[in-house]
Amino acid sequence: MRAWAKGLLCLEAAVGLLIGHSTWLYRRDFLDAAVELITESGRDIAFVDFTAAADALASGGLPCSAGEKAVLQVAAGIAAGCPVNLQDALMAMDAANAALVANAVLHAAGARR
Repeated sequence: MRAWAKGLLCLEAAVGLLIGHSTWLYRRDFLDAAVELITESGRDIAFVDFTAAADALASGGLPCSAGEKAVLQVAAGIAAGCPVNLQDALMAMDAANAALVANAVLHAAGARR
């Protein structure tokens, strides 16, 4: 996924958020709803359809905790401009997820650490 997102700050940030969160990428329902594999130059590259992920989440196709939902909503907002209520999302996060989101926002804005 990092190879697919490379060079596009918002995609890099959203993919980094999903990887750092360590939940969504291990869920079969998420992978089925939002992740595609392509073969390019003889290697497999995974990419995330963040709009499809947000749609699946909104339709109830991805049952999850409030914190998991918030992380995915923020990732979809950063990557694809999907609407997210930041107040609700931030209120649902623990400190670890809030730190992941803060780092993703900084990365998307070009302020890499």
